[in-house]
Amino acid sequence: MGSRTIGFVVLSGDRIVVSKLEDTGFEPIKTATGLLTGNYNDIVATGYGRHAAAANFDSRVVTEIKAHALGAAFLFNGARTVLDIGGQDTKVILMDEKASVIDFQMNDKCSAGTGKFLEVMSEAMGHTHVSEFGKEALMGSGGVKISSMCTVFAESEAVSLVHRGAKREDIGLALHSSAVDKAAGMLKRIGFKTPLVFTGGVAKNPCIVKLLSERLGVEIFVPREPQLVGALGAALSGSP
Repeated sequence: MGSRTIGFVVLSGDRIVVSKLEDTGFEPIKTATGLLTGNYNDIVATGYGRHAAAANFDSRVVTEIKAHALGAAFLFNGARTVLDIGGQDTKVILMDEKASVIDFQMNDKCSAGTGKFLEVMSEAMGHTHVSEFGKEALMGSGGVKISSMCTVFAESEAVSLVHRGAKREDIGLALHSSAVDKAAGMLKRIGFKTPLVFTGGVAKNPCIVKLLSERLGVEIFVPREPQLVGALGAALSGSP
């Protein structure tokens, strides 16, 4: 149960038989209740709302760190590092050859570089959906730089650049580059290893993936549905 979406995965053995994704909304327990429409041998919750889920659905809980590591290793055999950028935070998880977590880092209590950062910047640049923001930024040619990591100050810089006549795609590219700076710094500090798997909603942003791959000089593996990796890992943690 994440801050922006709730993922739902049902496993039968090691086979995914059901997977769903819903916006969390203002009543996350109601949203989760709508997803739990069957009979299950075991329920395991992860994410921001995992303890609320445990209280309401008698479920077990697993940390997001462990869940994302399990999910990423299931989807990409041999995965050694997971970068998860969700709506509110960024996590970097380092694993050994057996997919056991050996270290992790989380961003500070700040939205810099997270999905929220990109949403705010997307709205500031006049987009109705953040996906349009990422596609447009890919067409930027550079030459513009955002110096602040802070969401509020970066938004102010972007608006100033608009009024100075900078191209919107170049401002977008600079804002995406700012977000990538944050993630790349975390990955380098932890000493990331490859294969590197990118999970969370921001992994759907093609500009972030491209810039990060170029910045790190490695291939980045993105699951087909990166927002369900945590739910998948939670389900795997409950498997016999």
